Amino acid sequence: MNKPAHNHLKLKICVSGAADTAHCSADALDKAKAIGKEIATIGAILVNGATTGFPYWAAIGAKEAGGATIGISPAATEKEHRETFDLPLDYMDMIIYTGAGMSGRNLLLTRSSDAVIIGCGRIGTLNEFTIAFEDKKPIGILTETGGTTELIDEVIAESHRAKDNPLVVYSNDPKELVEKLVAILKREKIDAV
Repeated sequence: MNKPAHNHLKLKICVSGAADTAHCSADALDKAKAIGKEIATIGAILVNGATTGFPYWAAIGAKEAGGATIGISPAATEKEHRETFDLPLDYMDMIIYTGAGMSGRNLLLTRSSDAVIIGCGRIGTLNEFTIAFEDKKPIGILTETGGTTELIDEVIAESHRAKDNPLVVYSNDPKELVEKLVAILKREKIDAV
């Protein structure tokens, strides 16, 4: 008898980054799309904050590569998502409406993922990084994309907590970064991909 597929065993990789990308590097959005494509290529599910900017472009890349996406919204309803938060509905296979606001959404977003990728960011991205760091999640830093992403080494060094999460990896190459995270996840997951 064939063992049924268990979709809950698919890796869920969060892509975190700035919704407003005016301060990002010139190639940050192309790198975001490439991250999404790589996540789809390995058969993982891309999870993001159901927002614009860097996470949105990652979702575009995932969908163009035939991947699956889940958005975690700060809004309580689809109407609030569109009208109050002015967030998109496209490129998401599913949007979970949390009603938790931005900071509550950030917590749920990182906790519902197996790993987190940080790209060009602002304060919300830094918040998602610190949550994932405290939770000892595998974290991939997409370097040379701009914003608060460029401060992460300093944050870790100044926090005197570098040993608290040895699962932080870096690369400026989207494919290499996803490969590094998958290598960690294969060691950490109960039923590795």
